[in-house]
Amino acid sequence: MILKSINPFTNEVIEEFDEISDEMAEKVLAESGEAFEEWKRTGIEYRGSLMEKTAALLRSNINEFAGSITLEMGKPLKESRAEVDKCALVCEYYAKNAKRFLSPEPAETDADASYVTFEPLGTILGIMPWNFPFWQVFRFAVPTLMAGNTVILKHASNVQICARNIESLFTRAGFPPSVFRNLVIGSGRMDKIIKHDCIRAVSLTGSESAGQKVAEAAGSVLKKCLLELGGSNAFVVLEDANIRKAVEIGIKARFQNAGQSCIAAKRFILDRKISDGFLDLFLDGIRKLKTGNPAEEDTDIGPLVSIGQAVRVEEQVVRSVALGARMIAGGIRNKSFYEPTVVVDVTPGMPLFDEEVFGPVAPVTISDNTAEAITIANRTNFGLGVSLFTDDLNKAYDLAREFHDGAVFINGMVKSDPRLPFGGTRHSGFGRELAIEGIREFVNIKTVWAKKL
Repeated sequence: MILKSINPFTNEVIEEFDEISDEMAEKVLAESGEAFEEWKRTGIEYRGSLMEKTAALLRSNINEFAGSITLEMGKPLKESRAEVDKCALVCEYYAKNAKRFLSPEPAETDADASYVTFEPLGTILGIMPWNFPFWQVFRFAVPTLMAGNTVILKHASNVQICARNIESLFTRAGFPPSVFRNLVIGSGRMDKIIKHDCIRAVSLTGSESAGQKVAEAAGSVLKKCLLELGGSNAFVVLEDANIRKAVEIGIKARFQNAGQSCIAAKRFILDRKISDGFLDLFLDGIRKLKTGNPAEEDTDIGPLVSIGQAVRVEEQVVRSVALGARMIAGGIRNKSFYEPTVVVDVTPGMPLFDEEVFGPVAPVTISDNTAEAITIANRTNFGLGVSLFTDDLNKAYDLAREFHDGAVFINGMVKSDPRLPFGGTRHSGFGRELAIEGIREFVNIKTVWAKKL
């Protein structure tokens, strides 16, 4: 099978990659397992020094790496640079903090000594998506490597240039051979890889359907998996919010990366008293967004990752309008481009409310009070994050407990931060990445108990 990297701006094939054979895959997995036996014995200061080198290489080659992101999946160049810089930050964060996160923890028991250690598991498989082709890999790989595991990457088929660049980067930074390896294979062969004896656990960032398949395969052989899946994040604006700031943040939260983000604002829930004012400012703001060539510095909205993805978004809008929603801006598709779009009167039962919309569409639902806004926000199978806007922080802290999601951002857009755990509930998956929780996902939390006889 051939894996193709296609430029979504021109829809031309950039490069083709031959899938590796079963025999070669077996060799890569075996070498990763062998590398683990040495890597797990390295000092954490040594691992940290390699992460510092990785961060330095990311920054010194930022234009090269950002260019590959923009080329393969259409992200505006300024956003691609920000993605690469964020990867450097997570390298530095774990280089600084991993020793503290993994230090043994004493416990008082009936023993003369008892404590808990955090020891690596082995080779961890990361199945990663195309929408943040560098960041998603680094978010998973950096804490996993710092914990003493080795990593096998199965990247999305359409971003194999990025995958190759990442593997090369870890090699250039001085990581020993086979500590980080990229496996050039399609999704159809993942069941066999997940069940391979060399793989000890799996981390997937991807769609709900992909998560179900991975969880089924991992569960059948009793292997741990971490799932970071889709989202339909509510962006809740209450009557007492700073409307201008909420609009400014809302435009970025919905249209960054052309809306192709699991944590993007996907359902705007506006208090009726401020809805007209919010929408007037919102529409004015999106008219100022420049759509075009993602390689140009002033482009705000690039193409979606493929024509197929743009068609899916278009169909979700069309079906919702047929059910009674009203489109008040946008709605035009040109090949892989989809114009920034605003749709009002969106209600449960419509695709724009019930489904994850991976594109530049802002569905709007009106609430009559705060209680109704929370009810609407929670009326979803997803549970990744919520943005809540109000000038009353004390009220916001109380309201935060009412949402079912893995994160509540008050007066801000939902984002991942190396210093905070990241993950969701319900159909958005389980497990946590980043912070201390992330580095402890793929370790053996071992109890040691000792008593003199």
